[in-house]
Amino acid sequence: MAPATLRISLVQLSPGIDRERNIRTVEGLARRAIENDRPDLVSLPEMWSCLGGDRAAKLAASEAFPAPGSAEPAGPCYGFLQDLARSSGTYVHGGSVGERVGDRLFNTTLLFDNTGAEIARYRKIHLFDVVTPDGAGYRESALFGAGTEVVTAQVKHLTVGLAICYDLRFPELFAALRGRGADLILLPAAFTLLTGKDHWEVLLRARAIETQCWIAAAACWGKHFEPSGEARLTYGHSLVADPWGHVVARASDGEGHVTGTIDPALTARIRADMPVFSHHRLAPLPLA
Repeated sequence: MAPATLRISLVQLSPGIDRERNIRTVEGLARRAIENDRPDLVSLPEMWSCLGGDRAAKLAASEAFPAPGSAEPAGPCYGFLQDLARSSGTYVHGGSVGERVGDRLFNTTLLFDNTGAEIARYRKIHLFDVVTPDGAGYRESALFGAGTEVVTAQVKHLTVGLAICYDLRFPELFAALRGRGADLILLPAAFTLLTGKDHWEVLLRARAIETQCWIAAAACWGKHFEPSGEARLTYGHSLVADPWGHVVARASDGEGHVTGTIDPALTARIRADMPVFSHHRLAPLPLA
């Protein structure tokens, strides 16, 4: 008997710095996706709880997470994601939100099962410290600490790997996730418009082909503002790519959702026909 498929809905929105407003928007979009498409898993974008603003805004929108399985009180984002999973009977991948640990911040993914229990927590490893060709400067490490752990979890019968946005440019992480058994890799993002229009789909399809995994990337779309008042644009175009690199579901501009179907039988066939992971000969080389 062929393994069961898994349906995933990706939520796309244009968040700002108002956490409560963002939660209301995400709840409406996510529950519409659940009602209309009956997914097994809902995935949100990167930093949907607070995009833009200064350190004070990000601190105000962040929260300390309870220990998994504990009775510690949950903050607004954690509690919302947990309740969404529990009340809908759907696995919920919380994109990423600001996690506060003492006076430090992390860009952190949370994954909940369909009873509302936390089953994975991943802190973004690669931080976006870049000046883009249009002169816009980004220094994520000035606000956030870097994670160190490669994380996978079980969603029903699939092993799911976790990554966030800029991680996409580091194929070693994706190879490590595949090495830990990943069938599907979730990549929430707030990709800039400038880089996204040229690199977003190309890189996602490349990571899918290299790892022979499904890639599902929920993205922020639209305009947000930096402390200086400068407008920043995110690309959107949330998508699902199969292990052959084909895009099987894609959102356009605007807020909404898109749903794709993960087919483990296709994964098995592609890996059997082209067993690239049994052909590796070189260990990763250090940079000069």
